[in-house]
Amino acid sequence: MRVPERLDAFMARANAAYYATHDPFADFTTAPEILQVFGELLGAWAAIVWAQFGRPTKVILAEAGPGRGTLMADALRLAARVAPDFHHAARVHLIETSARLRAVQARALPTARWHDRLADLPPGPIILLANEFLDALPVRQFQHTAQGWAERHVADGGFVLLPADQPATAPPGAAIGSVFETQPAARDFVATAASRIASQGGAAIILDYGRAESGPGDSLQALRAGRPADPLAAPGETDLTVHVDFQAMAREARAAGATAWGPIPQGSFLGALGLGPRVQKLAAANPSRATALLDAAQRLAAPGRMGHLFKALAITQEGAPPPPGFET
Repeated sequence: MRVPERLDAFMARANAAYYATHDPFADFTTAPEILQVFGELLGAWAAIVWAQFGRPTKVILAEAGPGRGTLMADALRLAARVAPDFHHAARVHLIETSARLRAVQARALPTARWHDRLADLPPGPIILLANEFLDALPVRQFQHTAQGWAERHVADGGFVLLPADQPATAPPGAAIGSVFETQPAARDFVATAASRIASQGGAAIILDYGRAESGPGDSLQALRAGRPADPLAAPGETDLTVHVDFQAMAREARAAGATAWGPIPQGSFLGALGLGPRVQKLAAANPSRATALLDAAQRLAAPGRMGHLFKALAITQEGAPPPPGFET
């Protein structure tokens, strides 16, 4: 048997290889690729929060995991049309480690600047967009056994359990057999973003699939050609993801000195930003595409589709007004 590799190390290695060598959009479709209105609404969101924190003459408009650059391109197009002052102030920065994807993004966003890490962004107020980014960051998994807590490692295409301390996410008396995930990489990312926002100004919006409250469960999954696959069978050949623990992310943001808003269902967030009226207007202007546009909007917002499983979490400075979509 090969030397067991801790799950987070396995996941980091597998996803780095996957994104370096594969077109992820052959295996899955993200919200910006489903409907251009998604990116446009986030562009409007960014313009409003920019005005809320004082309309600085320069603001870093950053996206983590920008895919093909579709979301950012749609956001900028909307901003140029309805918020030209914000569009002029925005400096586009992309957080992307894949050289192959950077080349794709450069065609959509030729003036962008690229960084490997959030911490590498230049100083100043920031508006950070992170859509389906945290789910691909590596996790650790702990399982409660009759002999105590063990951590999952990977060897020869399967799990191996090695002794471990009880994870902080697990309550006393957790059932035998239960699995608890911890997401240190995602927590570190959120803490870094929140600390920066707290000290330098700005806001962040995080959209992803996951749970509103921490709890047990093995959410590791893989997709290949749009179909579920064994996440351990072919490292580097499938996209590995997990469900984001939004309660843990909000806790990290608050601990870093920022204010966390939500999480709320993605459908509620997009609805509050005007998804329905915008799509209805587009459908009326494009009768031949009306059915496809309306179905795409339903896919993003309907509770039985992406509207409930996907959540939105916003981060602002303490004392800032509620960002769009989070007003009570």
